Amino acid sequence: MCGPFSSFQGIIRLVEMIFSALAVVLFRGTMVVPWGIWCAFVWVLCIVVPLVLLVMESKGWHILLVAFLPNWADLTLGLTALCCISVVSATVAFAAVFVCLTCIADILCFIFSLVATVCFLVDVVKQRSAFGSGYMSSLRGTLRILEAFVACMIFTAAADHFVRGKWFYKPSGMVLCAVIFGVCLLDTVAIIVLHLLKLLQCLLVFRLNLVEFVFNIVAVVLYVLAVILWTVFGYSCYRHNPYTCIKCSYADMNAVTVGSALNLVLYIVDLILSIKSL
Repeated sequence: MCGPFSSFQGIIRLVEMIFSALAVVLFRGTMVVPWGIWCAFVWVLCIVVPLVLLVMESKGWHILLVAFLPNWADLTLGLTALCCISVVSATVAFAAVFVCLTCIADILCFIFSLVATVCFLVDVVKQRSAFGSGYMSSLRGTLRILEAFVACMIFTAAADHFVRGKWFYKPSGMVLCAVIFGVCLLDTVAIIVLHLLKLLQCLLVFRLNLVEFVFNIVAVVLYVLAVILWTVFGYSCYRHNPYTCIKCSYADMNAVTVGSALNLVLYIVDLILSIKSL
């Protein structure tokens, strides 16, 4: 092979794109269901990200961004890690929601997604061993990626619960939880961008470490509130269970509850680390 595919990095990215594309082609899930939208979005993301990185590096265009993005390897590692954990979630969600023993196309789709997951995992390990420095490869950067990823999973589960539920029963407390998840997600993404694009930090009135510290305090308080509200308003109204099967009962509510608790723990750990960095 030649050109951008002459190296291991180029070959592994090509394989990632091929199997992600095969998963998209064989996908038979309904796009009305939020989990179906999430799976399709992740597989398309796993095509676009390696493709963009491959083109940027093969053409040398990433050098033009050095003033805004001084550590290109750090960005590629972060994006690859995001694709890795996202495709893991898509593979598991697709297997749980759509795959059946008699659905050949769905089984093949699951297998292709699983192969793409392994490829991204190998890619992350390889990049981390070669470029193990920078914000995205640090503990703080890893925490931010996980916080954003878990928030996306929470959103998907909450949306699936609201879509399947009765249109007139959407308690204000549960809606407020969705707003909290969205605000924290946007702020988390903004902090990641500020760390990657150093020039944007000049726009801040205070040091970025102080901004992170304040945000982590607010995020912890909001997530504590969200866990309480989601539990109180969700589980107390058993008559409004939107599912048609008993085994599926409260599946999405449980996912949101567990995800919220997990993100709360992540933000608490981040808060502790931000205190140490002041």
